[in-house]
Amino acid sequence: MALLAQQAVALSGLTPSYSAAAASTTVTCGERSFLHVKNTAGSSMTVTLTATAKVRGQSVGDVVVTVPATTGDKLIGPITAELFAGASDGTCAVTYSSTTNVVVANLVI
Repeated sequence: MALLAQQAVALSGLTPSYSAAAASTTVTCGERSFLHVKNTAGSSMTVTLTATAKVRGQSVGDVVVTVPATTGDKLIGPITAELFAGASDGTCAVTYSSTTNVVVANLVI
């Protein structure tokens, strides 16, 4: 899984760079970390953030977000470490049900 480069929103403004979605990626965890997903395909798709947290020994469910078809635009987050950080590298694993006409940006606000 490739790590999406994180882009910082600044007072001077940010014109985010979007990457074509891959089947699976990772993003940086943080209190101000967000994933921006745009879907211009003719069908809706889902984005799944793999949760790694446990409550009283029980695994927390993954977060699944539906991005609508054609003009779908979702800002997902914050992607916090306590809920999503993987044990090996501290990043959040993200999968996409479809990658056709889907672009993503990893933002820190």
